Amino acid sequence: MTRATLLKRSFDVYYRDPVRRARMDQLNALCVPKGGLAFDIGAHVGDRTGSFLRLGARVVALEPQPRVFRALRLIYGRQPKITLERKAVGASVGTVPFFVNSANPTISTASTELIDAAQAARGWQGQDWDHQIDVSVIRLDDLIAKYGIPDFIKIDVEGYEADVLRGLSHPVPLLSFEFTTIQPKITIQCLQILSALGAYEFNYSLGEEHRLEHACWQDLESLQSELLALPEVANSGDVFARLRPGEKNAEPRE
Repeated sequence: MTRATLLKRSFDVYYRDPVRRARMDQLNALCVPKGGLAFDIGAHVGDRTGSFLRLGARVVALEPQPRVFRALRLIYGRQPKITLERKAVGASVGTVPFFVNSANPTISTASTELIDAAQAARGWQGQDWDHQIDVSVIRLDDLIAKYGIPDFIKIDVEGYEADVLRGLSHPVPLLSFEFTTIQPKITIQCLQILSALGAYEFNYSLGEEHRLEHACWQDLESLQSELLALPEVANSGDVFARLRPGEKNAEPRE
């Protein structure tokens, strides 16, 4: 199977399901207002980017994979409300090795821990990160200095989420990060980083359901216990963190 065919499969998964698109827009409408600013960290082929744009937001989208980034630029490069950067996001500025899964580029990653965890995990059999590239890294703080404090940050970077959050000192109003059941330690690290950053409350969405599991947002301990109790077959989802009322003007962490 050619790389072009494999990339086409990503488009089929992420763009050809109108019901999924409607669910995604409905959830994202709770996160970013019309005219607001969203950061899409780990944009891949840009399905979330497209959702933010449909909702009338401005978008800064980052994707480090050269071939995927070219597709992203082809789709959205002429949109006036979007800025695209071919970079990874991490704890410090520089470069990192990035491990490409040619057969399944959506799980290409800068995290060797994810690759190690996947080796013995059910549902991850046969995954092969077959080559390595070096990618430029920027911090969330640098993006905020450049583009302003976003209304929402979406982070989906295949096990590198804690590193992304370590580059953030501004307690932004609302963000999400992907979690996987094969890496509970990363989920806990992310929750702890956010709790040290500001007075956050939490919710989550499983898989591709694009709906919040709780009508009422949860405290750290409640959500952490619930996520750690999920069976491995739950596989993945997104944790949402929002500042409690009265905390949106909090000062950046020293």
